Order: sequence, then C-alpha cells, then structure tokens
Amino acid sequence: MDRDWPSGRTSSIVDEKSHEPLLSILSTIVETACKLQKDGHRVVIVSSGAIGVALGHMEMERRPKHLPQVQALAAIGQCKLMSLWDQLFMHRRQPIAQILLTRNDIADRTQYLNAQNTFIELIHMGVIPIVNENDTLSVAEIKFGDNDTLSAITAAMVQADYLFLMTDVDCLYDSNPRSNPNAKAIEVVEDIGELVADVSSAGSSVGTGGMATKITAARLATSAGVTTIITRSDKPGNIANIVAYAESKKAEELAAKRSSRQSSTEGSESMSNSTSNLTLDDSSLVKKAVVNEVSSTNGTVSPKLDTPSLPPLHTRFIPDLHPIRDRYFWLLYGLAPHGTVYIDKGAHRALADKAGLLPAGVVEVEGNFAQQEAVRIVVVQRKSKSSFEALVNYSAAEIKRIRGLKSTEIHGALGYADSEYIALRENIAFGNRTSRPTTPSRMSMSQESEVRH
Repeated sequence: MDRDWPSGRTSSIVDEKSHEPLLSILSTIVETACKLQKDGHRVVIVSSGAIGVALGHMEMERRPKHLPQVQALAAIGQCKLMSLWDQLFMHRRQPIAQILLTRNDIADRTQYLNAQNTFIELIHMGVIPIVNENDTLSVAEIKFGDNDTLSAITAAMVQADYLFLMTDVDCLYDSNPRSNPNAKAIEVVEDIGELVADVSSAGSSVGTGGMATKITAARLATSAGVTTIITRSDKPGNIANIVAYAESKKAEELAAKRSSRQSSTEGSESMSNSTSNLTLDDSSLVKKAVVNEVSSTNGTVSPKLDTPSLPPLHTRFIPDLHPIRDRYFWLLYGLAPHGTVYIDKGAHRALADKAGLLPAGVVEVEGNFAQQEAVRIVVVQRKSKSSFEALVNYSAAEIKRIRGLKSTEIHGALGYADSEYIALRENIAFGNRTSRPTTPSRMSMSQESEVRH
C-alpha cells in the first residue's frame, strides 16, 4: 500500500489578491486524491490556507503582524477551509479527517506515537487526513515554520512512499528560469549534498516557505526513505501521472532484478549439471537455461511491462539507501534542540562504538534546558564539527557542574546521581549532515536526467 502526501502552499489554493479559495485547484486536488485512493494508494493532504481564507472572509487586505491577530484569523479560517474541503470530498463520498499539529504535539515520545497511531488508523479506515499546523495555538518556539517541514515530518511518521511538494514552478532549475531562458531543469537528485539549484522563489504574501524550504523538507523526507517530488501546484492532476510513471519504473526494476536472479540461479544449476554429466554439450546447456527461464514462470515468459509516456516535468529526490529509523528520525527532526553540549573526540569515539555519553567527555554547555529535553551534541577539536541530537538525563545547570568528572563522582558533585550517563546511547541520533545538509542559499547540482535534453 503506497502512501502519497501532497503538500500545498497557501498561495496555491488561495488567491493572493482577493483571498478567495481557488475552487478549480481544490476540485482537482480532490479528484486526484480520490483517483489515487481508488487505485489502491492512500493519501494524506497537508494543507495551509486557513489564514488566507480568513483574510477574505474578514475583508482584510493583508496578513497582520501582531501574533494574537494572526492566531485569531487562523481560528476563523480553519473552520471555513475544512468546511470547504468537506463539501468537495462529500460529492465523491470520500470521508476526511482534520489533524492539527504543533511541534509540542510530537516533542513527547508518547504523544508522537499517539499521533502516528491515529494517522495509521485513519489510513486503514480509508479516510483522507487533512493536516495543518495549529496556528491558533502556535508560537515561534513550537512552530514547524512551514507546511513543507510539517509534511516531511508527518510523511516520515507513517513511512510514506511519496511526498509531493507543490510549488509555482515545474521543478528545480540550476538558475532562475524567469530571468534565464537557458536554465536547465533538474529532474533527478540523488544526493542533496551535491545539488546546485535556484532557490530564489520566496514565500508568498499569504503563506510561508519557498523553494529553499522545499529542499530542506526533501532532505528530511529522503533521510527517512521517502521519495520526494517537487511539481507545479496549479496542476495537481499531474500527481496521478507521476505516481503511475514511478510505479511502472519500480515494477520494471523489480522484474529486471528477478530476471537477473533467475538467470544467475539457472546458470549455476546448468553449470553444476554439466560438471556431473560430462556428455552434456554446450548446446544442451544453453537450451536447458532457456527452458528453465520459461518454466520458472509456470511455462510462460513474464510480459514486459508497458512504460507510460513521460510524466509531466518534475524533480524527484531519491530516498536514502539507509533511511533513519523512526525513533532516530524523531530525535533528529521531531524535537527542537534547547541547547548545545560540546564533547571531545574521545567521547565521540565512544558514541561511535555505541556507548552512552559520560560526563568525562563533556567540554562545555550552552543554553538553558531541563532533564529529558533535546540538545545538540557538537564534537570539538575536529576540522569539521560533527553534530547530532540527544535527549539528556540532566539539566544544563547540572551538566555544567559534572562535566569532565567520572561517573562515580556525580553523586559527590550533585548530592544524587540519576544516571551515570549524560545521555543514553538509545537517546542519541547521528545525522548524516554531510550528504544531507541544512539547506544553504545555493547547493551543488547532481547529475540531471538527460531524458528531456
């Protein structure tokens, strides 16, 4: 069962000037989602637009800057937006559900698992969840920041197969296609660390996020094994064609692997027979191999799958071959670090050997954090500082008092010892920051597909 996650921008479904919902776009999204459901996929829609809809409803020209006003508009618009989604899906007899999240909702492991279970149950029931950040309650400290990041985290949460990030251009380009007619499309990105793309597309006046946030979201999603696709938001019907093409390519690759394995096995069997029976000549050996290949599929040769015509232009990010496990993904991206703990090379080597973090390896502490809060761990005394995330057993103030000490000395310094470790190994997640870095303004380009050029 494939799970597809379209992520929409506010400006994709709400007119920037009139603040009216773009019914043609919304209707096409609904039609596409229902088609995917009918074809056996499961769909989740991550939709912004509540504040944009509220601006039109309240006859306001622009998004306010005062936080309580923004939160009030979110409350107004979310009701209107979900009512609209419900009406459109009702015509196709497709049930939907609303899920509103903040980063606080997934910061606690139990709450994260509860959210994960809710998603999975809705998907099994055939319901399409419609997800948005809970802007009515969100403040800067607990915001995801943009729906691209939210969609990547939720896609990883339920191990989605595809994540679609919708934007105002067909795909990534190596330069701005609006100003450079020779800009080349980047159709396939195998390693985000080797990507150079134009990210000049900024967020709209009614939404947040631009191309840079989409690349960051792709980094998060692909690290969890999710194929991520950037395509045009004004043509949501393209999603079904892209999925069909991607599925056909997957089937072709699987058939090729099976054929290769069968040929290898049959060849080995034939070679074994020729060794045991010296009268078996070369022509018999070839004939036997061909017969085995046919008979291995109940006497018929597997038909070659028809590949659909080339899909609409898009950029496809290849998922990591070694995706981050669910718990480690939660540690890396579900939690917001509250501070930084600097460790030496010896502590880093111990962590690499799957040991926990002891106070003896701690060099310095920054920030103000409590027990069981997330921190960034940074290795010092290296040419390039490595960093990763951890849940700590002691507060910042406590770690400052016991840094550099042996575990047996913790009780003497604090009067108690909750743990011999600053952080348990199971609560430390290494992130491959080199191959999937935080998105800078420009990145190096991977080899692009030559299909269209």
